[in-house]
Amino acid sequence: MLNKTSEIALRALILVAVEGKDKPLTPRMIADRLETSPTYMAKITGLLVKGNILRSHRGAAGGVQLARTPASITILSVVEACQGLIVGNYCDGMGSHPEPVCAFHRAMLEAHQALVGVLSRWTLADLVRHPGPSEFKATDCKMALFYDGEKLVCLASATPGGDLMPDPVLPGERRRPAH
Repeated sequence: MLNKTSEIALRALILVAVEGKDKPLTPRMIADRLETSPTYMAKITGLLVKGNILRSHRGAAGGVQLARTPASITILSVVEACQGLIVGNYCDGMGSHPEPVCAFHRAMLEAHQALVGVLSRWTLADLVRHPGPSEFKATDCKMALFYDGEKLVCLASATPGGDLMPDPVLPGERRRPAH
C-alpha cells in the first residue's frame, strides 16, 4: 500500500518532529539515525519540502524542520508528497461522469474513499505520541522508534540481541512506575 519512500518519510518526520524543534536536522543526520542512505534521504526530504511538509534551511546550520504543526500533517499529505495523488480511475472514457460505470470501478471507488478517509484522520502528532509498539521488545515493525531519554532510536538497531527494551519515555511524558 505505502511504498518504501512513504514509510521512510513518515519515520523521518517523527524524528524531525521530536528532535528538530530547536534546530534543523540535515538529511544526513536523519539518514544516519534511521539507518538509510543519505542520498535517498535527501530525495525524500526534497519531496517533503516540495509538499510543504518540511521547511529547508540553507547554510552551515541548515537542514530541515517541520513547515507545519504535527497535528496539521496527515499521513495522506505525506503519502501524496512521496507517491503522488491517490487516484483510482479504472474505466476508460469516464470523463467527468461522477458515477462509476462498472462494478469493479464501484469497488475501487469505495476502497479509495476508505483509504483516503483513514489516511486523512491520522496525523504526524498521532505517530509522535506512540512511535513504536506498546510492548517494547525486538520487533520487525518498520516504523518502530523509541525515545531513549535523549534521542529517538530505531528499535531494530537498539536491540541487536533481541533483548527486551525498557518502556520508552517520550518528550513531555513521565516514566511509568514498574509493576
